[in-house]
Amino acid sequence: MPNNFIFCDFFEQARLKDTMIEMLKKMAMQKLADKMAPNSLGQNETQAAASEGATELISSLTGGKLGDITSLFSNDGNSTESNPIFQGLQSKLGDILQSKGMNAQEAQAEAQNTAPDLINSLKDKFLSQDDADKDFDLGNIAGLLGGNTGGILNQVKKLF
Repeated sequence: MPNNFIFCDFFEQARLKDTMIEMLKKMAMQKLADKMAPNSLGQNETQAAASEGATELISSLTGGKLGDITSLFSNDGNSTESNPIFQGLQSKLGDILQSKGMNAQEAQAEAQNTAPDLINSLKDKFLSQDDADKDFDLGNIAGLLGGNTGGILNQVKKLF
């Protein structure tokens, strides 16, 4: 029976991670689409850029280093703008907007305006003590990295 419990717990943890990642992606897409709506691109291009940007964010988080993720979503005194995940997202957003037809200067400015708001919105969700935000759990993202990183990040979250 104990082996069945471990097996079920593994799948429950995987389901929770997938659910949280989907929620995170959906929130990121909505935030990006809202923030980028008044740009020079059409609605379809903006939606496509928001979708690609959200996918890039999720990829960066699930493939990122533990220290970078912890720093990005905590109030550790480090600048968000100096975080490698943030810098990569901002750069990629600029590239995505350019690929959708925006000129380079406008794409860079849009990325510089959009990325901080997106990251700060997500940070607020992860640091929130509100029951409505309980599914935004750093441990679920960190669990994708392997080891006990999820437990470590949840301990860090309790410090703030």
